Amino acid sequence: MHEQGGRLMSDFGVYSEVGRLRKVLVHRPDLSVRRLTPGNHRDLLFDDVLWVERAIEEHDAFVRVLVEEGVKVYHLSLLLSDIMANEEARRWVIDRTVNPMTVGRSACSAVRACLMEMEPAALATHLIGGLTRTELECVYLEGLSLSSLQVAASGPDSFILTPLPNTLYTRDTSSWICDGFTLNPMFWPARRLEVINVAAIYRFHPLFSGRDIRTWHSCLENGTESSPAVPGMASMEGGDIMPIGRGTLLVGMGERTGGPMVEEISRVLLSSGAVNRVIVAQMSHDRAHMHLDTVCTMLDQDTVTVFPEVIGRIKAYSIRAGRGGRLFEVTREADLLGAITDALGVDRLSVIPTGGDEYQAAREQWDEGNNVLALKPGKVVAYDRNTCTNRNFREAGIDVIEVAGSELSRGRGGGHCLTCPLQRDAI
Repeated sequence: MHEQGGRLMSDFGVYSEVGRLRKVLVHRPDLSVRRLTPGNHRDLLFDDVLWVERAIEEHDAFVRVLVEEGVKVYHLSLLLSDIMANEEARRWVIDRTVNPMTVGRSACSAVRACLMEMEPAALATHLIGGLTRTELECVYLEGLSLSSLQVAASGPDSFILTPLPNTLYTRDTSSWICDGFTLNPMFWPARRLEVINVAAIYRFHPLFSGRDIRTWHSCLENGTESSPAVPGMASMEGGDIMPIGRGTLLVGMGERTGGPMVEEISRVLLSSGAVNRVIVAQMSHDRAHMHLDTVCTMLDQDTVTVFPEVIGRIKAYSIRAGRGGRLFEVTREADLLGAITDALGVDRLSVIPTGGDEYQAAREQWDEGNNVLALKPGKVVAYDRNTCTNRNFREAGIDVIEVAGSELSRGRGGGHCLTCPLQRDAI
């Protein structure tokens, strides 16, 4: 870290998908995951409830691998707790989290007062883990049910603030692209409050505040204390965003990331010169491949893993800066993998498919066989349950570190989803 023009230059930035990984943001399973039940897990976007203790063991083992490989790991909940000791940061988060559209107008004052009284660590826990009616009334006011419909109509264990268990998958809420980041407008309402916590960390934590870091896009920029900005059709999530290097951004366009946001981020990045090409993979809407990184991730500078059944149906387009008064030049590509090969400037792209016969391949794609995290070119972390796919990787010369993921994968995410890279080398 050094100073330039009175401003600290940043040690953060992501310039590829496979260059050496140096810093990541993760989130250990916590209260929010403990609050998943058979009755609410689908509303909270999980396919099942998790065995929490085992999920914690798996996550700790995953983090140990990263640390052993020289990656600096930052825990989201600890960074959030750090800044909750700062009254300005505390008010900034609470005012945007607690508003008439989240808790009801009549309960806003009480819920804000309840959260303001908490110790920093407890506040961070409840901003992610949610707040029940009982927790609110015990801390603040017994008679709130007489003035708040939201409180009166809820049972003792009902959530006044809904938990955010998908915080576990830190990839989605923010995306680092070159020397800046995006704060993403999430598709499902169940995930939108996650972005406030991440935004607060980037805004107030000394790791990031005052640094020479660009904000490419913020879904909160038009928000007010009483009414935060919320996305309409223009959603975008980090599992669809891959800065593959060589001046190219690869973007999945499907259920979670819409065309308007692809155009918006393309406009900003192309006009700034951060990238010179955006490759768009047009995907169908399917829970099994909600993000591009569930069917395609990079393993090496010239190697990619894909789920052929989906990748073969994807339509691909390239967006470049326009000429002659046009904002963009949009080109239909013959196929996605050909476009990636061209963009990376390699003679041949080695394509490693999901392993096994058609049944095993479908199972391993569901179990995040293609959702792997590159530590450096040719070395990845993958779930041990995907035996056929991992065998394919090794036969192609990829170094595979296996970790358990039977519980972590239940929310639909592998090592790629579990990490938000903060610093990664170019290729």
